[in-house]
Amino acid sequence: MKIQGALLKMRSELNDPVDYFLKLNEQELHMNNLINKELKITFLDEIHCIRCGRLTKKSFHQGYCYPCFRTAPETDDCILRPEKCQAHEGISRDMEWSKNNCLQEHIVYLAISSGLKVGITRLTQVPTRWIDQGASFAIKIAQVPNRNTAGLLEVNLKKYFADKTNWRNMLTNKIDRESSLLEQKNKAKELVKKEFVKYFIDDNDIVELAYPVIEFPEKVNSFSFDKEQSISGKLMGIKGQYLIFDGGRVLNIRKHNGYEVELEY
Repeated sequence: MKIQGALLKMRSELNDPVDYFLKLNEQELHMNNLINKELKITFLDEIHCIRCGRLTKKSFHQGYCYPCFRTAPETDDCILRPEKCQAHEGISRDMEWSKNNCLQEHIVYLAISSGLKVGITRLTQVPTRWIDQGASFAIKIAQVPNRNTAGLLEVNLKKYFADKTNWRNMLTNKIDRESSLLEQKNKAKELVKKEFVKYFIDDNDIVELAYPVIEFPEKVNSFSFDKEQSISGKLMGIKGQYLIFDGGRVLNIRKHNGYEVELEY
């Protein structure tokens, strides 16, 4: 069967294992059903901005044309550096958007995707954010009123915890299983500035996430439609926003937001 459409980040549902869904045009594929089957995805030489829909030769910030990249609230500086968010002061590229995104309660968390890391997300994005990062374990440590406060707390904790994921280790399942998230949460509470302690929460549940992977590769090779026209092979699994093919080739779906493709299975 062949289906055409523009790639968008896969929708996920927390189950054991995680369920993934890829929407192409009006059809949504349950990607778990394609694991252990032959799959081919071909780039059709068109990229459309995921915000305005215009045709663009190059994608910016995972799916935007250059004008939207310069003006859209989704691509503002505070997306990558939340401590710079000014929405709480009434400053934003789009205040209505910020009310629904920046001025909402945020969670600061610790997770193990490859090693231990600190991160933030909107409360409504739990556990989606953890799934998108390929986290194997996660724990909430604090709940704050807005993105700026979450960013400031994260900056404080980055003095003691990493904030990046080694995506190669994540995809080969070489993760640090030694870190006790509860112990690290208690440690974080002792290390942060006193002004942030009031935001720490008593929810100590550790969420464990399992992914639909029948075999993890020993090594991974990242595939890009900017360099090659198509990727094909047996789909061995899905983790984060990556499709894992036999032989260790991996395709980051989110990186290719807006790329028009033909999917054949």
